[in-house]
Amino acid sequence: MKIKKALIAMSGGVDSSVAAYMIKEAGYEAIGITMKLYSNEDICLNKSKTCCSLDDIQDARNVAEALDIPYYVLNFTDDFKEKVIDKFVDSYTHAYTPNPCIDCNHFIKFSRLMQRAAELECDYVVTGHYANIEFDGISGRWLLRKGADPSKDQSYVLYSMTQEQLSKTLFPLGRLFKTEIREMASGLKMVTADKHDSQDICFVPDNDYASFIEKYTGKKFPPGDFIDKHGNKLGTHNGIIRYVIGQRKGLGLALPKPMYVSNVNTEDNTVTLVYAEDLLGTSLDAADINLISVPDLYEPKRVKAKIRYKQEEQWATVVQTSENTFHLDFDIPQRAITPGQAVVLYDGDTVVGGGTIIRPSA
Repeated sequence: MKIKKALIAMSGGVDSSVAAYMIKEAGYEAIGITMKLYSNEDICLNKSKTCCSLDDIQDARNVAEALDIPYYVLNFTDDFKEKVIDKFVDSYTHAYTPNPCIDCNHFIKFSRLMQRAAELECDYVVTGHYANIEFDGISGRWLLRKGADPSKDQSYVLYSMTQEQLSKTLFPLGRLFKTEIREMASGLKMVTADKHDSQDICFVPDNDYASFIEKYTGKKFPPGDFIDKHGNKLGTHNGIIRYVIGQRKGLGLALPKPMYVSNVNTEDNTVTLVYAEDLLGTSLDAADINLISVPDLYEPKRVKAKIRYKQEEQWATVVQTSENTFHLDFDIPQRAITPGQAVVLYDGDTVVGGGTIIRPSA
């Protein structure tokens, strides 16, 4: 019987390190790889500084050596710049709030990396995501399910995976809790055992998105007016890229009552502020949809949906409106429905599908 071959994406963190160990222990022929996604120049980092990803590469290499598996670094910098960084910048400059982790999964990890795996004659791509993949013999479809650890479940950022991608992907950590992963890594004396989880956006090292965008584009975004929903001026903002829908902190205004960003208008360079009750919405339209557990949604379907990663799922009714779009009505009004963010649909612990919010709707 032929031994299955698996290409393991090793980020240099504890999750992918343990995933690599588990795959090797399961009897697969394992190959570890780290994706080089950007250079110092790409993220406007001074050449004299050491990008944190270099340390991650060394950690991944050390783990691969300890596991006695081949290890390589694959250069995806051009693809990452075009599909993730450029899209991130373009979204903010057009008043959309992007999710680059979803774009990285969609365009890089489960697209370009899977192509490279095929070239290396690997049967599977393996990552350290907290999610589960199962085949449903009744529907004949591959299903994406939540990870066992509710605090680490990553099914939300994986909704764009296709049937073919799901059939060729393994998530070894899906049925484990983070505490178990740490204990396993510690017992194996992995260099990554106590390494902190990565936070925020990997290519914005200091988490200052606005400064990054200005350096990246070479463009300054001028001040403009804060206005209320009636068009009355409330003050002066510091450039539209510094504000997202639902934001309350960092406005720099002395207001008698808390107000929140409800709209960013690139044409007249205004940012609209409203009170909390005016930030609620009951419906949305989504585009670039991907369906997993069902072939289509042309008949209305009851689902639970979430419009941001950490949100608790909410009951809603969804109906597909074209090949690439669907409309969603929530049972209860939701706060700050944000264009550019993902809306993901669930049936229990199974991902039905999802899409990119293009607008709240009445």
